[in-house]
Amino acid sequence: MHPRTLLILSTAATVLVWQLPYGRQMLYPLTLLATYAHEMGHGLTALLLGAQFDQLLLHADGSGMAVWHGNPGRIATALIAAGGLVGPTVAGITLLLLSRSPRFARAVLGTLALLLTVSMVLWSRNSFGAVFLMALAATLALAARVLPDTAAAFLLHLIAATLCLSWFTDLDYMFSAQAVVGGVAHPSDSAVIANALWLPYWFWGGVVAVFSLAVAALGIATLRR
Repeated sequence: MHPRTLLILSTAATVLVWQLPYGRQMLYPLTLLATYAHEMGHGLTALLLGAQFDQLLLHADGSGMAVWHGNPGRIATALIAAGGLVGPTVAGITLLLLSRSPRFARAVLGTLALLLTVSMVLWSRNSFGAVFLMALAATLALAARVLPDTAAAFLLHLIAATLCLSWFTDLDYMFSAQAVVGGVAHPSDSAVIANALWLPYWFWGGVVAVFSLAVAALGIATLRR
């Protein structure tokens, strides 16, 4: 099956399930995966900019937190905050590009399972997050082993489509000054960017939303070639 057809079917399935009465509960594992990509975006950006990535926390309510420390400067602090906002979109497009051929889908699923396991060992520090990452890694590893190429490609595209579309569900967060993580209020990523630089948080929320849309469109256009 052509990658574009798989992408269309996966995107349609994601949007359709979201509209069902218990759609968000059905996509709960993928919602947590999007949160994982968000927090890993913070953590990996922190590492790239010379800070320390201490721990990754995932909570049952779908929220999460990347704990890092260092004094990388105002611009770097803003980039670390932005790294989480664009993380799911970048991860989704990367998965799409890596799975342009269905025959590589199982290898990509296996690699994703390995990356989840490594990140769990290195950074996961709460029991819920560790159990979720282990269970998801085991599921993806099993899928990579038993699914035929086309089914593995559809699953991979479903994951990628959910990650790419997750920023739509986070629009209220992008344009908020605070977020509740594990029952505790924290400044939103947009507010962190605004505090580190200038202009209000809603401006940076808009910048990130436009950037995420542009990245998604560019990745999909590349996939169609």
